[in-house]
Amino acid sequence: MKKFISFGVTTLLLFLIDLYVFQAVKTVTQNLSTGWQRALYIGYWSITAITIITFTLFTLTRGTPPTAFRTYFASMMFIIFACKLVVFLFVFLDDVIRFGKIVLNNAGTEHKFDPSRSKFLSQVGLLVAAVPFSAFVYGMVKGAFDYQVKRVTLRLPNLPQAFDGYKMLQITDLHAGSFTSKEPLQEAVKLINKQEADLVFFTGDLVNNVATELDDHLDTLAGIRAKSGVFSVLGNHDYGDYVNWDSLEAKRRNLTSLIESHGKMGWQILMNENRLIEKDGERIAVLGVENWGNRVGFPKYGQLDKAYKGTENTPFKVLLSHDPSHWDGEINQLYPDIDLTLSGHTHGMQFGINIPGWKWSPVQYVYKQWAGLYQKGQQYLYVNTGLGFLGYPGRVGFLPEITVFELKRA
Repeated sequence: MKKFISFGVTTLLLFLIDLYVFQAVKTVTQNLSTGWQRALYIGYWSITAITIITFTLFTLTRGTPPTAFRTYFASMMFIIFACKLVVFLFVFLDDVIRFGKIVLNNAGTEHKFDPSRSKFLSQVGLLVAAVPFSAFVYGMVKGAFDYQVKRVTLRLPNLPQAFDGYKMLQITDLHAGSFTSKEPLQEAVKLINKQEADLVFFTGDLVNNVATELDDHLDTLAGIRAKSGVFSVLGNHDYGDYVNWDSLEAKRRNLTSLIESHGKMGWQILMNENRLIEKDGERIAVLGVENWGNRVGFPKYGQLDKAYKGTENTPFKVLLSHDPSHWDGEINQLYPDIDLTLSGHTHGMQFGINIPGWKWSPVQYVYKQWAGLYQKGQQYLYVNTGLGFLGYPGRVGFLPEITVFELKRA
């Protein structure tokens, strides 16, 4: 019963916002011919009807595996509604001003209604809304697969001489279930291999929810090459925690299948463990932990004490940990000799401003470390904003990322 009430209230709210925004459309188009007005009004209310029908159908079929149509259509409806909210704010501002003048008039101070102001605010609202609309659509058409190679040089005092110039590559947050064809990932793998990295790291969220999302992409991802191997860890989405399973055993089978898929691709998955990499008689340690989140609602499966064991005397350590909140939550407090931590998880929210010298995204109000390189003393954290996408099938500002690290002895 509560679900039906919630659904009804949400649907009514959608309609009322549309009705409110329609006033701006009428104001801006008042000088057009009757034919043009009729066409625009029919188009406006047709989109509203489609939005409400889509919302109804998707609500009734919640839990259905996503399809390309479902993903992109739902995203377009969300984008349109979000932009209508922008217009709503401007129309609401006009009504607040108008209400204020009515109050003043009743108090004895006469203020005439200015229709030009209403038209101006409506025009500004529509123009402002067009900016995020264009950006989000462009992010779907172009940004989602506009793979960027970022190069980071790290000067590290604990790096053995034999590893000076060593090249490590990081990818993360693939979310295989969001890809509706094989070609984008095939292009990404070509670009990864072109870097000729010594080591390749994958730092979690291989799927959205279930292991079968990988079925169409196993061969592609198995093509990733690195001189000293590909190492991986799990992210919060890899455990199936966001699925209503028929039984606990079904959930366990799903996780086992996903872990086995890492092996089928030739990836060495690190489940709270480590591997030593040797070169010219010297060693570095690669540690990997299961997901460990320092925020409410995110599991702490990771056991860094287990992963750390046996690396105490290794001069340089790199840790793979999906969630960057792990860095402040445990790593730099208890393990000051972990030189470099590689994380993902945030996606840069797939939306923001990312220009030289300045970056901004709403996700920064949730995560202190959310994109790029961070340093405390001699410890580094790098947060890769991800190769895939989740929910919104696009990227604005924070494009899909392949990070190449060149290690230099300081």
